[in-house]
Amino acid sequence: MLQTNPFSILAETISPLAMQGFIFAMVILIVAGTIIQMIHHKNLIYFFNNAKKAKLAATKKLGVGEKASIIAKTTVVDIGTTSELGFGKRRLAHVLGMYGTILFWVSSSVLVFGYTGVDQSNSEFWSLLWHVGAILTCLGGYWFWFFLRVDVSAEAHPWYRIIKADLFVLALLACATFGLAWSYTQYNGQSGLSFLFLTLFVIANLVLFGGVYWSKFAHMFYKPGAAIQKNLAEADGSRDNLPPPADAPEQFGLGIKREEPKHY
Repeated sequence: MLQTNPFSILAETISPLAMQGFIFAMVILIVAGTIIQMIHHKNLIYFFNNAKKAKLAATKKLGVGEKASIIAKTTVVDIGTTSELGFGKRRLAHVLGMYGTILFWVSSSVLVFGYTGVDQSNSEFWSLLWHVGAILTCLGGYWFWFFLRVDVSAEAHPWYRIIKADLFVLALLACATFGLAWSYTQYNGQSGLSFLFLTLFVIANLVLFGGVYWSKFAHMFYKPGAAIQKNLAEADGSRDNLPPPADAPEQFGLGIKREEPKHY
């Protein structure tokens, strides 16, 4: 099953052009939802205004090479490894979910556009990546949802408490879960269950990509920009109008370091 392209089997009943059109529609929903959210919440205005303030407060002018180096380092370290979360379970869960999702989405597009349709060969490599991506997404997502959520672990809320901010992670988990279930039942010839899970898979994708405006989906674009701006501000001395760290010894005992953090 892991090396079988589920979209190739589906192409026997649904046109590959329809699948490709669905992916294009999801991309349009992402772009439209992100733009509408930026207009409504004025995120771009905030970033531009913050960048102007930082430029005026800068004590050092960065060259093109320095800026490129900071951006590259931020992308690889801060964004690529979610270093802001420190070392621990929460970071590992996020990394699993992030790279699983990237694999899942990229391999979906490659399989649909490159290996689905008449006279198209199967790619065991990309089919395997599609299943592995979905599995990693489920591992990271369910681990986060049931065991690591701050509002559950630290504020004694029940695990089934759902708010608008949870729309992204729940829709993403639904996509990966129903996608795997659809692939499994389709591979085993269970047509009834296969159709059910395919329907749920499509609905989950519509909720995920159509709900960008209401979910944390757009944060995937804001957070890298904010991380880059923060590191540039530290390098040029503007520091987002914050004072530099105090060069003085600690005098107040262990404080919050007395007990290791469990969830943050």
